[in-house]
Amino acid sequence: MEPLTKPRLRNRFTEALGIEYPVVQGGMMWVGRAELAAAVSEAGGLGMITALTQPTPADLAAEIARARTLTDKPFGVNLTILPSISPPPYDEYRQVIVDSGVKIVETAGSSPEPHMPTFAAAGIKVIHKCTSVRHALRAEKLGVTAVSIDGFECAGHPGEDDVPGLVLIPAAADALSIPFIASGGFADGRGLAAALTLGADGVNMGTRFMCTTESPISQTVKERIVAASELDTNLIFRSLRNTARVAKNSISDQVVEILSAGGQFPDVQPLVAGARGRKVFENGDLEAGIWSVGLVQGLIRDIPDAGELVRRIVVEAQTVLTERLRLFS
Repeated sequence: MEPLTKPRLRNRFTEALGIEYPVVQGGMMWVGRAELAAAVSEAGGLGMITALTQPTPADLAAEIARARTLTDKPFGVNLTILPSISPPPYDEYRQVIVDSGVKIVETAGSSPEPHMPTFAAAGIKVIHKCTSVRHALRAEKLGVTAVSIDGFECAGHPGEDDVPGLVLIPAAADALSIPFIASGGFADGRGLAAALTLGADGVNMGTRFMCTTESPISQTVKERIVAASELDTNLIFRSLRNTARVAKNSISDQVVEILSAGGQFPDVQPLVAGARGRKVFENGDLEAGIWSVGLVQGLIRDIPDAGELVRRIVVEAQTVLTERLRLFS
């Protein structure tokens, strides 16, 4: 295909992070590897390597080095901090990020506060992922460079407030003074145009980047996302107040049924084991376990190169905004 024209798109987010376009590939477990992150960054967006996808801190160092052989443009590392009986060595992963010279980190899960002094001392810019305005304001006070605000449409954990992006994004714009990007429900240029119009500085996309050629997940999973509609997700763990949006399959149906009948986490723990979800992505067995996907799968209709996708989204956004502005002439 002919190369797409590259419009110029600059704002406080792109300037703060040193990137061309405010299109971010969110850090996703088992998905955020060097090839995908580098392809997004090389196209002018911001790619993310997922730290905990790598089994050890040493493996993370090797993955960062591998990404550097694929692009000389900025990319980041996602560090998701979650409560656990046997937590991974977060401090060691954090030190690898510092020692590697990566200058952008996406934090998610728990508060980034314990990690901020180390990141700040190393000149690392932190984007913290939030599901509410109140959490975003707390992150702002901690000194993060930007926040990523997740609407109820998102894959994974949307929080417990159930506020969709159409309300959450302008609410965040009214409250925050730092740059922020919108997450949940974004797949194309219309979404980027909408996010910018609502007051965000860009978009963060997970499910959409799962469906690219550089994404390391099984082709079967990608094709399932393309074929699925916005109705093909389940919300699990609602009764446990740890809501997660995952693909609708026999396993997630069972989890919903058990918990709706009064079951507790131990009753579903064997069904939701992370190792089972990993088999979905690696082997393409769509019924092996639960796996995260967003409502936006209903808008995904192809599996392009990640770089082509970034460029296409920016061109589409420019076209949409230009055409809509003509309505006022």
